[in-house]
Amino acid sequence: MQPSTYYTQRIQSLQAQLGIFQKKKSKLAWLRFGAIAAIIAVLFILWPYGTGYALIGALIFLIVFVRLVFSDLKNRSALTHTTHLLEINRQEQEAAAHRFQHFEDGKALMPALHDYANDLDIFGPASLYQYVNRSTSDMGNSTLANWLLHPAGTATILERQEAVKELSQITEWRQELQAYGTEKKISHATKKRLENWLTEPGDFSAHLSWKIIRYLVPAIVLASIVLNILDVVDYAVRNYMLLGSGLLAFYISRKATVIHEQVSKIADELEVMSGSIRLIENTTFKSPLLSKLQRVYKKQATKASAELGGLKKILERFDLRYNPVVFVPLDLILQWDLQQVMALGRWKKNNQQNIGEWFDALGELEALNSFGTLAFNHPEWCYPVLHEQHFFIEANGMGHPLIPPAKRVDNEISITGSGELMLVTGSNMAGKSTYLRSVGVNIVLAMAGAPVCAQRFEVSPVQLISSMRIADNLEESTSTFYAELKKLKAVIDKVNNGEKVFILLDEILRGTNSLDRHTGSAALIKQLINHHAAAIIATHDVELAKLKEVYPANILNYHFDVQVDKDELYFDYRLKPGICTSLNASILMRKIGIEL
Repeated sequence: MQPSTYYTQRIQSLQAQLGIFQKKKSKLAWLRFGAIAAIIAVLFILWPYGTGYALIGALIFLIVFVRLVFSDLKNRSALTHTTHLLEINRQEQEAAAHRFQHFEDGKALMPALHDYANDLDIFGPASLYQYVNRSTSDMGNSTLANWLLHPAGTATILERQEAVKELSQITEWRQELQAYGTEKKISHATKKRLENWLTEPGDFSAHLSWKIIRYLVPAIVLASIVLNILDVVDYAVRNYMLLGSGLLAFYISRKATVIHEQVSKIADELEVMSGSIRLIENTTFKSPLLSKLQRVYKKQATKASAELGGLKKILERFDLRYNPVVFVPLDLILQWDLQQVMALGRWKKNNQQNIGEWFDALGELEALNSFGTLAFNHPEWCYPVLHEQHFFIEANGMGHPLIPPAKRVDNEISITGSGELMLVTGSNMAGKSTYLRSVGVNIVLAMAGAPVCAQRFEVSPVQLISSMRIADNLEESTSTFYAELKKLKAVIDKVNNGEKVFILLDEILRGTNSLDRHTGSAALIKQLINHHAAAIIATHDVELAKLKEVYPANILNYHFDVQVDKDELYFDYRLKPGICTSLNASILMRKIGIEL
């Protein structure tokens, strides 16, 4: 089934489910109204026959009303979740038509300096990140960005590929994870607050004396009440015990109030993760990476979801403070606040090392989920084959993933050894820069563990570095030429240090005169060859292609050309072997009115 067909059918199915939940919502509202009316009617009808009958009848319908309230809450939750799923599929339907601007673009994650991020449009509007990203949390966004910015090792890439293949086959599961995360975004600030809270010293649980008091005082108070009932001790003794317990409870209550407010916020933030965690825990994974991430939530005696449930129960017991009729006796007799504070301290101790891992694992799963959706949306793409030798890259049917398939022209590449430099000559607008970006973006995806936009793609694990989009910097008083020299220095330093890099250069030394430009470019090419570097260099300077005569085993000449018919230009954007012989600059200049 084609992805667009799947999303259309899924939307129809979810719309039907949504209609069922909305009808049920209306039905439950009428039933709740009916239950209230029944309570009033029962009290009115049965009261003359006896208070007991009336109260029993009213209690029965009150129980029915409470059950209906819980059913309505469950239905509302399902309705909200289904609405999120519906929106996810609508967004994917738009993405299938290559309209993906509604996804987060990651502009804030763009580093100030990077080897290739700016040149290859990794972040920002209409970027690779925006096209790929389906993360909903800050952790997922950061993880995906990190993977696109830093190439992984061979073992990690293969591990991710296997996980992505599995996720691409379970589309409904991927969407469930995304929908849970959409309900409320999990931020880095949330994680930081939780980590700070977990490392705060406990006011009570850290001291042995409080551990003794939590059991001793309730035992004494309960014993005095029982003994008073049995007439063993008089009321004065019992009352003194209650007074002492009350004073202690009042002292604890002031500190417990602050803790209660704090844990209420913490529990709400952790509750956001609970749906995602339960989904992860209850799934059977085959790939080692997904299984490893799942074990983060299942590695202890109780599952992470159960631990979150335990925290919620502590909060619910704490919330009895809002009901004085219930809370005051409990606090007097059982030191209720102290019991919850101690239980909370024990919970923090048990989970101090876990919560950070829960967030990190969720971020990694969301990043893998993004790649899984990418793979599902593009079944025609391939998973890269990795070569250990440096350097090797071969591809067929390779295109730029950000160009719509109807407009995209796919090409090939073959560089099979270190010291091989591909010189791409060509006329203006013929496709040189797009070709370099196509190669670069697919290498970025390959090094992150994702599928690539190609029929076949084989590559060595490599660090990419580029110099393509150079701009001046007024703040630093840096000219375009000097900015390019700084970037080229970074390239040369890596090459001289023997680092395993693959270089993409577009129109180098463009900021100087033609003689210096040719001389400098030729010198750079010779230096790259002497250091066994691998690179693609796009240039208008066809004279550089003559270096093939000096370095026949190192220079690979290719070009993009243009067809001219009656001063009209026609581009096929096909990479061809050899040197470009067709020029178009004079035609373009005449078209804008320059008299040649």
